[in-house]
Amino acid sequence: MTAIEVDGPTHYLIKGKGKQQIENGRTRFKSRILRQLGWTVIHVPYFEWDTLIDASDQDTYLESKRKCREQ
Repeated sequence: MTAIEVDGPTHYLIKGKGKQQIENGRTRFKSRILRQLGWTVIHVPYFEWDTLIDASDQDTYLESKRKCREQ
């Protein structure tokens, strides 16, 4: 089973002066629970998704995320 988690801005915390975005505790906890229940979790961060221009780019992106999780 695979879950696709679309992570908007509220799923992240800002870390340091470089403004690195890291998943917040609630998002990490939810992912951990799903993995323990046998799910594969694919995260789609909003700041990556927003850079995709069209549906073809979005399909390619999701397929690459899926393939990375299968390995």
